Amino acid sequence: MEYKCIYSSPIGNIILNSDGENLTGLYFEDFYKNKPTFKFNNNEENLNDNLEIFKITKKWLDIYFSGNNPNFTPKFKINNITPFRQEVINEMLKIPFGQVITYNDLAKSIAIKHNIKRMSCQAVGGAVGSNPICIIIPCHRVVGSNGSLTGYGGGLHNKLHLLEIEHIDTKKFTMPKVSRFL
Repeated sequence: MEYKCIYSSPIGNIILNSDGENLTGLYFEDFYKNKPTFKFNNNEENLNDNLEIFKITKKWLDIYFSGNNPNFTPKFKINNITPFRQEVINEMLKIPFGQVITYNDLAKSIAIKHNIKRMSCQAVGGAVGSNPICIIIPCHRVVGSNGSLTGYGGGLHNKLHLLEIEHIDTKKFTMPKVSRFL
């Protein structure tokens, strides 16, 4: 059974999903609830704020939204993940609080591990964009090589806020002129 919980953050409601033991999803409600590709479950029977994983995740989010780096990671599980996506997620988990890397840097890191000349930034971007557990798996810390805040499934305005929460100087970044993620 899948459970859900709603966390009220300073930048909007966040939906938490769980299989009962692990966090399986963390999404910005406003961005995802009207997307046909996202299975937004409005079944009130599955609301359960008392699951231990939800309590732990809410504590993590409280610490994070206070501008501090949580010193733990809630237990999570990503279903039906490819080895490549798992590798990209593992690399994102290494990005320190308060720092960013580029899609290109991420691609280079993976290429080095595979002893290949280059890895597609587009493939890496697709894997970053498929992250079902935003904030905790810090896909918001991945930016374009040109300083663009390109690509964030939770909305670029939220990406900007998350970087500001981590005390990152966001003046050096640019917003794309046109994006489906605004």
